[in-house]
Amino acid sequence: MKKTIALADQAGWNGYISRAHSHDFYHTQDYHCLEASGESLLFVFEENAIFIAIPVVKRKIPGTDRFDLSSVYGYTGPVCNLPFAELSGDFIHRFRLAFMQFFEEERVVSVFLRLHPFFDQLNLFEPLGGLFDNGQVVAIDLQLPLEAQRSQYQTQVKSKIKQLQKRGFTVKEARGPEAISTFHQIYTENMVRVNAASHYLFSKAYFFALLNSTQFTAKLLFVYNEAGDSVCGTVITFASGIMQAHLIGTANAYLADSPAKLMVDEASILGRQLGMKYYNLGGGFGFREDNLFGWKASFSHTRFPYTTWRFIADRQQYAAAVAKKMSGTDETVDFFPLYRYSEPLLAEN
Repeated sequence: MKKTIALADQAGWNGYISRAHSHDFYHTQDYHCLEASGESLLFVFEENAIFIAIPVVKRKIPGTDRFDLSSVYGYTGPVCNLPFAELSGDFIHRFRLAFMQFFEEERVVSVFLRLHPFFDQLNLFEPLGGLFDNGQVVAIDLQLPLEAQRSQYQTQVKSKIKQLQKRGFTVKEARGPEAISTFHQIYTENMVRVNAASHYLFSKAYFFALLNSTQFTAKLLFVYNEAGDSVCGTVITFASGIMQAHLIGTANAYLADSPAKLMVDEASILGRQLGMKYYNLGGGFGFREDNLFGWKASFSHTRFPYTTWRFIADRQQYAAAVAKKMSGTDETVDFFPLYRYSEPLLAEN
């Protein structure tokens, strides 16, 4: 049996997500309520109390009566109430057929899903094609003894952390509207400095909703200097043994002090206290191995592959949309679906 659950059906949506063997906060109904690019839906395939559920964002393709499916910012993909490895081949085959039928019924041209680096989701899609290697994410293994974890820090990281601690910099959790306003200011300043695309800029209301959700745990941490001023902030989330460095920002005046290095170390201790197994720092811009990736890699040797599923459900309609959009433009650019390409600043598909 297949069905879709509308975003307004909070109980129905989270009833499946909460019963999943593993899920992240990115899968929740609350997080999808923050998505404004289209209509969020939860596709469900279920047989004999075993289910696969996939949150998607349905978007109208301009100038057509067709749609495409995408995923929210972050790592989603399917969840299941069993480990994926325990699903039978026949069940997976029937799921694929149901998913393809859903595409046809909804007039879907293409599907872009950001799969979760920590969940074994690839087997569901491999025979269909479209799996794309987006490089790696860096994670800190919190199952290691703390000293073994810190032994992986590069020398300059260890040195900077000691310097900041000696100067009286501290890390503490903060709550309330004033703290959210402060983080909004720091984060926005950071995004403006790096010329980030508009979809990386979030409102105070976004941060308030994120930090006050009852469907997942999110915390706001600040690095404070010796005078008690907030100089760096991060929003981190906790689910299924994984903590995500969802957003982070450093005040321009303190970039040279690198307070984020102290933040990462102290946040990892909090993760240990909360029983987390990994602290995911993510990848580089557009998941390239750039300076940002190198900064994250300076904390850990642990890597996980990051994969996207780029599936063309209707090749004729896809080709027509690309031809209409990309006339005179380089069609070899790494972007999917290609008909939505528009010279992003900090591009991340």
